[in-house]
Amino acid sequence: MAARTPDELPAELVLDDGARYPAIWLRDNCTCAGCVVPGSAGSGQKLFGITDLPPDLRIESADREAGTVRVVFAPDGHQARYDLAWLAARRPGLAVPPDDRAEDSKRLWEAADLADRLPGAEWEAFTGEPAERARCLEALLTLGFVLLRGVPAGDRAVLDVARSFGYVRETNYGELFEVRVEENPANLAFSSLPITPHTDNPYREPVPTIQLLHCLANAASGGDSGLVDGFRAAAALRRARPAALDLLARTPVTFRYADEHADLTATAPLIGVDPIGRIRSIRFNNRSMCPVALAAGQLPAFYAAYRAFAELLSAPAAQLNLRLEPGDCLVFDNTRILHARTGFTAGGRRHLQGCYADLDSAASALAVLRRGR
Repeated sequence: MAARTPDELPAELVLDDGARYPAIWLRDNCTCAGCVVPGSAGSGQKLFGITDLPPDLRIESADREAGTVRVVFAPDGHQARYDLAWLAARRPGLAVPPDDRAEDSKRLWEAADLADRLPGAEWEAFTGEPAERARCLEALLTLGFVLLRGVPAGDRAVLDVARSFGYVRETNYGELFEVRVEENPANLAFSSLPITPHTDNPYREPVPTIQLLHCLANAASGGDSGLVDGFRAAAALRRARPAALDLLARTPVTFRYADEHADLTATAPLIGVDPIGRIRSIRFNNRSMCPVALAAGQLPAFYAAYRAFAELLSAPAAQLNLRLEPGDCLVFDNTRILHARTGFTAGGRRHLQGCYADLDSAASALAVLRRGR
């Protein structure tokens, strides 16, 4: 029988269950030592680019053995071996691609769900027991926050907490910031006034994705902290008023912060969604929101949607209230969890130190801990 010409060779691998794998997809995902950084400690990064591959890839042969399939490609003769279970889990078109920042990888909550069982641990256990640290990081990534107790109530200890799972994100406030009453505060956080639920630094791009608040003293009357699951509120808005969710997700809003040392501006929707519509981020801070640049006829609908979302965020059932005591360190996802504070007596001593970090470091630390198990 005459050998088949390249044009006669199949352009995809079709398995017995009907799953189809295009040749270019298979070749781009080859994991042989010539295609990716090798070794168990290797990064797995590809050693080639898409333009290094032949543009007219075909399947010259495919042979199965012991739960794998060996594929020979034409026209370059490259050989690759794929685990059939690996292929089945990544079958093109089988499922929505995973995204650990999006709503379907989270556990949404309201206050009653967590009032008696806050996710957290003692600092000594968090630092000394890998299983406990993994449990807390998983809570941070799925519930959006974790409370560490018994952190030494000393200056700059909050930086040690951030560095226990990642890296400190330095901003115009420095490595850390002091949350206490100032005589002429440029930011309301540094006053004794109540603060409604908000996310921090919406005027920054990229926004810091983790915030830490470490209590050094809290002898004031008032000054209790509140947390709200912004993803849950956005999901509730979508169920009740889908057009409102859509409007907030596609309307760019500008946020700005300026003082004598900084002038920061960023533009993004109040509710961020991924390309397939999953809720992925919340950027909500009325103190920093600039005039919305919509046509006059579009503004009433925007403000109605904005109000509806704000009402969900400020509902008593949505807000989890807690009082931070010296040694408590609250770590939370600043792209999902809104935080608030009741007002307090300016004469009573209340002192927190805060800093920022990023979710990718926490996710990486958790993945390494799981790999170690």
